[in-house]
Amino acid sequence: MPDLLDLARHFTPEERAVRDSVRGFVDARVLPTIADHWEKGTFPSELIPEIAALGLLGCNLQGYGCAGLSDVGYGLAMQELERGDSGVRSFASVQGSLVMYPIHTYGSEEQKSKLLPEMAKGKIIGCFGLTEPDYGSNPAGMRTTAIDDGDSYVLSGTKRWITNGNMAQIALVWAKVGGVDGEVRGFLVPTDARGFEARLIHKKVSLRASVTSELILEDVRVPKSAILPGVRGMKGPLSTLTAARFGIAWGVIGSATACFDCAVDYAKHRVQFAGKPIASHQLVQAKLAECLSQITNMQLLALEVSRIKAEKKMIPAQVSLIKRHNVRAALEIARTCRDILGGNGITLEYPVMRHMCNLETVFTYEGTHDVHTLVLGQHVTGIPAFE
Repeated sequence: MPDLLDLARHFTPEERAVRDSVRGFVDARVLPTIADHWEKGTFPSELIPEIAALGLLGCNLQGYGCAGLSDVGYGLAMQELERGDSGVRSFASVQGSLVMYPIHTYGSEEQKSKLLPEMAKGKIIGCFGLTEPDYGSNPAGMRTTAIDDGDSYVLSGTKRWITNGNMAQIALVWAKVGGVDGEVRGFLVPTDARGFEARLIHKKVSLRASVTSELILEDVRVPKSAILPGVRGMKGPLSTLTAARFGIAWGVIGSATACFDCAVDYAKHRVQFAGKPIASHQLVQAKLAECLSQITNMQLLALEVSRIKAEKKMIPAQVSLIKRHNVRAALEIARTCRDILGGNGITLEYPVMRHMCNLETVFTYEGTHDVHTLVLGQHVTGIPAFE
């Protein structure tokens, strides 16, 4: 893991321990099998108990059986998981940031006490139902509804591109109360409820080692106690996405460095022209120098926003900045490293093409690159340009 500015000197002993323990887990348990899972299109679900035992599910939440790590500790954990694969990090991100975080922040005491300890143990898996087939970048346009029916709500609608959907026992579904013009609220929906169906999305060429689903809700009845009482409107899903995007900005440092480390090692051993390794050629060194510069920028941005977050001064535009910058940089690094590996770079013998394909999805999900560009544009000008 390159660290040209020795930023690790700012980490606490606990944060370094988290980084090292997750790194050891990824080396021993993720890397030996992840290429096979990616090729087959399967998620390594056998690792869930081990991920939970490391305290990585909801690891930056306090209480309820959660590890209570610092934001830097959480970021380093996501970095190391994504060094293994974006699909593994996505599993933990969705569980911890998109489901456990809103329950922890906006849930009732009964909801928190019942669900969070079991979710931290990996005994209950959650998914986050916001995006719909026709509403992705504009989630406020959602058509999923929740109709008040006495002591229950009846939910109807479709959600798509839902990570963990077919593994989940609980789905946090965002719906409009009373009809398509109603107020957005969050509902905790058991996936075994009558009328609920999760359908796997097949034929992906990115995030293949991740469960991606479409959720179908046909008159799914849930009790009034299923609603998250602490938030109304789009603040609920958007604040939750901010929490998850923060982890993404850290996570892609891991995928970028996996590609970089592979390319450096390859270039030192690949011999061409006069019996010299290609690492001795100026063009290759220039590419590696640019990769190192970008990784260092990514590390600096993630660390500084973590400090701001710890001071409770972080604003969504800052998260848009680091998500947008770091994912784009990681994707460019992956493409550069693929080029250094030549034809060998397209095989699963090396991790580069797998990370490169995964990053195409990370570039798009939880706010596309262009949407985060417009968030920053609005922050600069005060003028929203989304419509």
